[in-house]
Amino acid sequence: MAQTEVLDETSYGKSRLLEQAILPVWLNQRAISNTGYIGLWISMAVIIATFQLGAGGVAGLPLTTVLLTIFIANVLLGFVMMLTADIGTEHGISFAVYLRAPFGTLGTHIPSISRGIVAAIWFGIQTYLGALALNGIFAHLTGFDNWVPWYIGFAVLQVANTAMGIRAVELLAKVAAPAILAISVWMYFTLDNLATASGKDIWTFVGDAEMSVVALLVANMAFWSSLAVDIPNITRFIKVESGTKNFFKRNKNTFAAQFIALPVVQVWIAFIGAISFIAAGDWNPITVIQSEGAGITLIVLLVMVVLAQWSTNTSANLIPAALTFINAGAPWINYAMGLVLAALVGTIAMPWLILEHLFTYLSLYGGMLAALGGIMICDYFVIRKRRLNVPDLYEEEGQFHYLGGCNPAGLIAWAIGGVLAVVFIEYSYLVGFPVGFGIYYLLMKGWVLPRFKQDEVEHPDMDKYLATSVDRNWVYVQGNGMVQMETSAIPAHALAREDL
Repeated sequence: MAQTEVLDETSYGKSRLLEQAILPVWLNQRAISNTGYIGLWISMAVIIATFQLGAGGVAGLPLTTVLLTIFIANVLLGFVMMLTADIGTEHGISFAVYLRAPFGTLGTHIPSISRGIVAAIWFGIQTYLGALALNGIFAHLTGFDNWVPWYIGFAVLQVANTAMGIRAVELLAKVAAPAILAISVWMYFTLDNLATASGKDIWTFVGDAEMSVVALLVANMAFWSSLAVDIPNITRFIKVESGTKNFFKRNKNTFAAQFIALPVVQVWIAFIGAISFIAAGDWNPITVIQSEGAGITLIVLLVMVVLAQWSTNTSANLIPAALTFINAGAPWINYAMGLVLAALVGTIAMPWLILEHLFTYLSLYGGMLAALGGIMICDYFVIRKRRLNVPDLYEEEGQFHYLGGCNPAGLIAWAIGGVLAVVFIEYSYLVGFPVGFGIYYLLMKGWVLPRFKQDEVEHPDMDKYLATSVDRNWVYVQGNGMVQMETSAIPAHALAREDL
């Protein structure tokens, strides 16, 4: 690997578009394997809030309908994720940097920071649930009952772990992924016995709450809509088969995680949440564990809950949030500062209150991010045909400057798609995605592209705007800027992103 040099103002000047954490990842820096990516997704999919999705569904629908709807929602979202993931595997760039293409070098901050705030809030929600589990352990052992200090300590611990890099995050996922699965197995047998003892049949139970199949489908698509758009933050670290233009060969290490691990684990965890609601009247595994567990069993199960929240937060929430804040504050905000900022924003949002209105929260931000996903896929696959002028993504006055640093097509399409998704909130994701896609396409073709030429659009067959497909890396070399290079040709004085 080429020597990593510190990014400082003597190398770059104080450019707001450059910071080591958001430089492209080279092919020889991509360390996550197929199994590693599956482990990451299992650890993320076992998020405790998923229990609430199952419980909310079965409160008004039969259990079989709930499980089938959740499975279909996650498979559909898998297709969106399959497409956006290629931005990371092909070009090695982060979500926020890519958004400079459809939104402009200044306009990128509006959608990317919005996504960063959503990720930060999810960090707060997960930290709160972990703090409840920690409080449960120590309340059992010592009688001290106050979740606030555990929230602060748990938040600090997660930030420190994430600052250690992507390998530390992957290692934690391998440990934590089996933890919540073990909890769910214990909960299944415990709750099934409880339901049987109370004369309830989990397969025929239907609650009296108002819930539709469409609302449940949309809520579950919205649940992972944030990662569906910023999955390049992770896929840029995935090992790839370079030198092939075949989409499926290049992205083969992503499919099992996104189309099998995510839907299956999501359905299983939602299933346990539904049974918990039927048998115990409460979806929260922490409450159930405290009421049904005892002694060492209670402590072990609550420790597993903490691990599950921890592993989800690092990869799914802290890293995406930090990178969007870095993109907005470069070069003054570095990776560590971005992580701390994400933790502070997530806490200030008071996530313990948001958790009480989860379905509404999911529909609101899901529609907004659905429109963003539609814009990204239209821009990357339809407008640019996977080719990307990456050097200009890091240039103040390059082709992505558009109109004062903003691409009006992206901003207008996102605004209209997001607003319509909120207006038709029950169908938010199903409205936001096609509206964002369609309006962006029309505005780019009819208005923006004739006025602001995009070189990769003008020359759609040029390989100089590809990277992994042609066995090349995007490399920033002092004095030459961003250039396309073979891995073996990267000079020692090239600037690399730090090993996040």
